[in-house]
Amino acid sequence: MNSLKKIMMVALTMLSITKIDAQIKNAKTEVVKIYGNCGMCKSKIEKAGSLKNIAQVSWDKETKMATLSYDASKTNQEEILKRIALAGYDSDVFLAPDKAYSSLDECCQYDREAKVPVKADAKTDAIGMTVVNPSSVSESQKANELQSVFESYFLLKDALIKGEGKLAAENSQKLLTAITAVKMETLSMDVHMVWMKVLNDLTADSKNISATQDIKKQREIFKSLSKNSYELIKVSKFSEPVYYEYCPMADANWLSKESVIKNPYYGSQMLSCGKVVETIK
Repeated sequence: MNSLKKIMMVALTMLSITKIDAQIKNAKTEVVKIYGNCGMCKSKIEKAGSLKNIAQVSWDKETKMATLSYDASKTNQEEILKRIALAGYDSDVFLAPDKAYSSLDECCQYDREAKVPVKADAKTDAIGMTVVNPSSVSESQKANELQSVFESYFLLKDALIKGEGKLAAENSQKLLTAITAVKMETLSMDVHMVWMKVLNDLTADSKNISATQDIKKQREIFKSLSKNSYELIKVSKFSEPVYYEYCPMADANWLSKESVIKNPYYGSQMLSCGKVVETIK
């Protein structure tokens, strides 16, 4: 009886996949593990991962396995799993941001497990689908995707050094544009995780600085912006050494491409106040 049930489940799965593949061009199908608990998780996982005529996700709450069918010319497994992670659900490739996980309903908060990325190891399962080792991940890091973000940050910092509120607002708007343009799917896993952690604050801080020309307010917001930018640049590969500097009077840090101290929190009033506390290479 159990064997008959398994055969029927496999048959239904194959029928479902065939139907999905017919709707998606260049369809590629993979099975990966995604962590969740209940029917509500199923709905959220499938909604987060699916894109009309591009990707379709079907998740089984009993096995925690998800079938990904997607147009390989337009998306890939990483993009799909990142969207699902942003909805709060871990896979063995991407961890959901803590904030996203904690926002899940109580019934959806599954037990989280530590995961270590390893090289990809694909194999084929009993029903002929490609099963990707759930711990697989690309180790390539495309740090250039964030280069414009950091360059915009430095322009903003320079405007604060000069005490020019209008210029600071303009450069902060450029930073906001650069943040919005980042294609998170191109980030490596470690950079991606930090990016998701700081994204909301970076966006809010740059938006708030751009909304005022009050140099005092801008400098206060710049403290938080610098703290999160530091976390991001630590895991990224910037094109040159960057100095993490500290002002004891403001009790705040900032990033600079120069080791010579030029204080953005006080400008000409105390231009050389501060010291280099770390060189990031």
